[in-house]
Amino acid sequence: MADSEAADSSNHPGMIRPVVPEDMAALKAVIDATGVFPSHLLDAMLAAYFGGDSVDEFWLTDDDGGPVAVAYCTPERMAQGTWNLYLIAVHPDYQGQGRGTRMLRHVEKALAVRGERLLLVETSGLATFDRTREFYRRCGYGEEARIRDFYEAGEDKVVFRKVLDSGVRLGSARP
Repeated sequence: MADSEAADSSNHPGMIRPVVPEDMAALKAVIDATGVFPSHLLDAMLAAYFGGDSVDEFWLTDDDGGPVAVAYCTPERMAQGTWNLYLIAVHPDYQGQGRGTRMLRHVEKALAVRGERLLLVETSGLATFDRTREFYRRCGYGEEARIRDFYEAGEDKVVFRKVLDSGVRLGSARP
């Protein structure tokens, strides 16, 4: 069994569910603890979602007595069946338990049930993101592109790609 499969079968008590407005403080704590970006940006990022103005994107959390992880996914504009996972973060106190893998698999399955084709993930090419890029490789993502000096001079953007399994069936077609 591969590492990602072993992590997928972890038996932690968290439940993956859609994000609600009451999660905001805990989600900001996850973002602050991981340092992926300034947490105050979540206010604007989630405004349309909470307002019901963004029907295609979805936000999920791993709730273990409160949010301990977050994922954000949205369709690629002007492409059919292609989605972007723009954010997946697990609070450092809960990392190494398979939660990130479990959330990623949940996103993949939800999209596959809807008939979507591809999931793209982008991350930094800096050495400090080696572990992140290895996580995506272990989860079956291949490096599709590298845009040199994208974020700033010396920091590449690395794009990973995975073809979604259209044979997956879940009880619900909505994430």
